[in-house]
Amino acid sequence: MNPPPFHHQQEASWSTGLCDCFSDMRTCCLTWWCPCITFGRIAEIVDKGTTPCAASGSIYCLLASFTGCACLYSCIYRSKMRKEYMLKENTCNDCLVHCCCETCALCQEYRELKNRGFDMPLGWEGNAQTHGVEIMAPPPMQMFGGTR
Repeated sequence: MNPPPFHHQQEASWSTGLCDCFSDMRTCCLTWWCPCITFGRIAEIVDKGTTPCAASGSIYCLLASFTGCACLYSCIYRSKMRKEYMLKENTCNDCLVHCCCETCALCQEYRELKNRGFDMPLGWEGNAQTHGVEIMAPPPMQMFGGTR
């Protein structure tokens, strides 16, 4: 029995270049002064709301402050984003792009999501409501322990 034929799906190009930071000055300034916010918003959208902006942004900030290696965390999300949207990998791999050009990489990812219709400050839930996408509600909290 022969395996089914493999249909390679066409990879898309990024909607903007890695060094097109100044094409969107608002994103450029946000990322330059507060990269943890830019990253947190990206992570929340890429993870479809399972990772809140505040949590991922705080982790990013702590890693940047204490180790200087936040790029090793943020490059994971570039890879996830490329796979989700079938984006071409640059000449350099994702981690190298983030380690050498962290600000440019974050700006490019943020612009890509904006160009795909996301209103970044709204987060995943706000975008899902705006676009009519159903979001999974977290399971209800259960209280353990005895009652009187």
